[in-house]
Amino acid sequence: MSTEDSSLPREKTIVAELNKLTTAPQKLSVTEKIGYSLGDLAANLVFQTLVTYLAYFYTDIYGLKPQHASILILSVGLVAAFGFNPIIGALADRTVSKWGKFRPWILFTAIPLGVIALLAFSTPHFSYQGKVIYAVVTYTLLLLLYASNNLPYSALSGVITGDMGERNSLSSYRFVAVMFAQFFVQVFMLAIIESAGRGDKSLGIEKVMTWLAVIGTIMLIITFLTTNERIIPKPEQKSSIKEDLSDLFKNKPWIIMLVLTTLVFITLSMKGGSYVYYFNNYVDRASLTDFVKPVVSFLAGMRLNVFGDDPVSAGFGLFNAGGIIFMIVGITLSKKFADKYGKRDVFGICLFLSTLFIIVFIFFPPTSVGIMFVAQILHGFFYGLTIPLLWAMIADVADYSEWKTNRRATAIIFSAMMVGLKAGLTLGSSILTWILGLYHYVPNSDAQSAEAIQGVKMLVSIYPAIPFLIGTGLLFFYTINKKMEVQIESDLKEKRKS
Repeated sequence: MSTEDSSLPREKTIVAELNKLTTAPQKLSVTEKIGYSLGDLAANLVFQTLVTYLAYFYTDIYGLKPQHASILILSVGLVAAFGFNPIIGALADRTVSKWGKFRPWILFTAIPLGVIALLAFSTPHFSYQGKVIYAVVTYTLLLLLYASNNLPYSALSGVITGDMGERNSLSSYRFVAVMFAQFFVQVFMLAIIESAGRGDKSLGIEKVMTWLAVIGTIMLIITFLTTNERIIPKPEQKSSIKEDLSDLFKNKPWIIMLVLTTLVFITLSMKGGSYVYYFNNYVDRASLTDFVKPVVSFLAGMRLNVFGDDPVSAGFGLFNAGGIIFMIVGITLSKKFADKYGKRDVFGICLFLSTLFIIVFIFFPPTSVGIMFVAQILHGFFYGLTIPLLWAMIADVADYSEWKTNRRATAIIFSAMMVGLKAGLTLGSSILTWILGLYHYVPNSDAQSAEAIQGVKMLVSIYPAIPFLIGTGLLFFYTINKKMEVQIESDLKEKRKS
């Protein structure tokens, strides 16, 4: 892999070879769609672990104070969001190789990402200060490698095909894979950590992350081998980073998507990271045991004792399972609705409906376990309809930019969205740990104060609903509706033919 070379003839030769793909049919095989989706499955074994367990790992397993965990997550995350992503995006857009611009990044970061993911969730026996330093270093490297891998991976979806229908289909495949990763992490991982460590969560999470690193690395290599880049910028297209950034800030849909992505991931990080506290400290243990007992007994009878003997782990896993299963249902229906009504309108309506089923958690008493599960299922279904659309809309924004400027800068547009993702993840996780400290939560305590319990309850209801509601309002100003999608696709096809 090499960044932009000063030798134009060499670049023209490489691009001439790649341009054969540009004139090829834009339909994608099932093999390529599945191969591409495995890349996101691999990345989400890391990402979903960050969303679900990062705060809990730092406070209740690794042993950091909530306020220190909050500062660490916020400072490192913001540096990664606003430092790493634009640099990786600019470099990826200027990469020239026989494999394309983005696929080499996926290949060469696969093994390092797996290694650092394992190290970031290890618990070395250092002094408290040493543990803080170790956490800062490993979390920084993890976010750098995640950006170097997942940003080019995401940008690949913008050049793998120019057919918007195929792009919607690709997003559906991709996010079914995401849901499988999320299903494993949120449903089984807590119980597996307990079992693998035999009660020692620090040992258990190290064992689990070792296997996830190996599996994820293999999947990323498969993604590299099974995909192609078909949309190739013209050899004479040249633009400076300054011009690319100027194009971005003139692009109103991009600005809206940047803010929307940040808001979405603030909610996901805050809500997703709060559930483990919610089940450990708020939900009534006896009611939860009675509710999950039939399912656990059935699985035990099938010799599938995947949740162990802990009702909290079982309840937490089954609660997440219900939401994820119906997210997958929503994902499978997303393309049908988006093709008919347009991505923007479907996204806005479904995001609003999913928010309502977050807010209702403020009203549930600790014993109302059944209604909690119903609300989670309905939230999962409506949010699932939005999942493929977010990234498909960002790819549309890259097309919109090319349509307006006659220059294509796919990775830098996706890098800006990764800024939103990382900023959202960082803000959500740091807000979570900050609010826990604000409400005087005590890590590993068997009896939290009423104030701390109220904070946990607010963290799964009112606080995460606010960013979703703001995001819904922003979509009223997003101009790429169904009619404009069709016009952009048609105009760009004509330009590329010529």
